[in-house]
Order: sequence, then C-alpha cells, then structure tokens
Amino acid sequence: MQLGLVYPQIELGGDPDAVRTLGRGAEELGYDYLLAYDHVVGAEHADREPALWGPYTENDPFHDPFVLFAYLAGLTEKLEFASGVIILPQRQTVLVAKQAADLDLLSGERFRMGVGVGWNYVEYEALGQDFATRGARANEQIEFMRRLWSEPLLDWKGEFDQIERGNVLPQPKRQIPIWVGGFSPPAFRRGAAMGDGFMFAGTLERTLPGLAQVNEMGAANGRDMENFGRELVRTNPKQLSDTVDELRRWRDLGGTHFAAASMGMGLDSAEGHLDYFAQVMDAAKN
Repeated sequence: MQLGLVYPQIELGGDPDAVRTLGRGAEELGYDYLLAYDHVVGAEHADREPALWGPYTENDPFHDPFVLFAYLAGLTEKLEFASGVIILPQRQTVLVAKQAADLDLLSGERFRMGVGVGWNYVEYEALGQDFATRGARANEQIEFMRRLWSEPLLDWKGEFDQIERGNVLPQPKRQIPIWVGGFSPPAFRRGAAMGDGFMFAGTLERTLPGLAQVNEMGAANGRDMENFGRELVRTNPKQLSDTVDELRRWRDLGGTHFAAASMGMGLDSAEGHLDYFAQVMDAAKN
C-alpha cells in the first residue's frame, strides 16, 4: 500500500518556505506521494441562499495543484503527486488536459489526477461554469481528456465541449491515471464506471458504506476490481493513534493508498506538521 501525506495548506498561509519544507521532507521521510486539495475561489458563507455547506471560507488559502506540483517536482526526484481532488467541471477541459499532460511529462510520470465536482457554487459562478450540470459535465470531461491524451488529431462534439481536428501537444507518454472522489452515489457510480480508482475521505467508518457500493458497482460494470485503486484520505484526526489505527485497517481491507492529514491538530509550523508525518511513517513501518 502506498502512503501519502496531505499538504496542510490552509494552516501554512501560502508560505513558499513551508511548501519547500513539506515537499522535500515528504520525500526524505519515504512518503510515496503528496496530495493537495483544490479550490480556486474562496467565498464568505454568511447570508447566502442556498447555504454554502462546505468547510472552507474566504479565509482559507489554496495553492493551485498544477502549479504546486510542478514546483515540487523540480525539488524532488521520486515523490509522486495526487490532486484530491481537482474540481473538474468548473475548469476548462482542454486547459486541464494540457496542464495535466505537461505536469506528468515534465515530472517523469509522477502525477495522479483525482477529480470531483465540488460544493461551492460561488466558485462555479466566478469561473463562468454551470453548477447544476457539473455531474454530467464531469462524465464527459473524463472521456474527452483521455482522447486528447491519446489521439493524434481529434474531432469531438459533446454536450459541453467541442474541438474540430485539434490536439494537445506534447501528449503525455501514458494515460494519466484519473481517480474519482466524492461522497455521494453519483460519485460512486462515476468512479466505478470511469475511474482508475476512487478517493474516499474522512474516517474509515464513514468510508465503509461507500467502499462497498463502489466495489459492487465496479463488479457490475465488469471492471477489473483487482487492479482498481482504493484510497482513504484520513481527514481531521484527533490524535496520532486515529491515523495509525485506520491506516492498518485500511491496508487489511485491501486499500491501495492511504493519505495522512495533519490539519486540525493544532500544529503551527511546517516543521510541526512534518514531525507529525514522521511519527505516522515510523508507526506505519511497525
């Protein structure tokens, strides 16, 4: 099972030194990958209809994952990178395909793209995209990107995107892995039908019903579930033992990836977060 860490960006204030410390430190500690969340726009929650229910506000900083990973790829040699998740339908599909292709090519095939549909309709409005059709658009985008990465010249006329005898060059040397993340039955269906893996987030107990649904749906779709990725991003731990216990249980359940998070634990520096991740790694080896 691969072990990753979640970059604690909302607690490090956009500090470039913290980015370097965590990126290099993750590789030195022996982590397989670094995972980062995606939000382009923050929004104040008060006095909105419908209400914004997500955990992040106008006060939370986020580095763009493509830029963050490209920077860290130049500082590391083996560390891989996972977006957890790119909010795909609020972005231009061809531009995402181009950014992902360049990142994977220049990093030496170290990028795994997690995608989801998000919750912040203010963000969609700011980026000029339709929040209501985000699920249908994500389904189309996944297929469109894969064809952009593999076909020399593409004619595509979908419901949301089109291209006439066009391409994206340079193409990646492989099909970049696309994993789906989310919490709902539509996300589970999307992942089981189209994803190379699924990103679950939260506690293990919260994840188990979704894991069962994805396994069942994937088998019903004729997917090779032996080679299907299953990741748990263990968010909001109260103490080290929460992370370590669930890491071991996830591995026993056949999980392929586990990402440890440190946000919410009262750590106030990059060094403090890195020390916590060192403890997780030490425990994982035992």
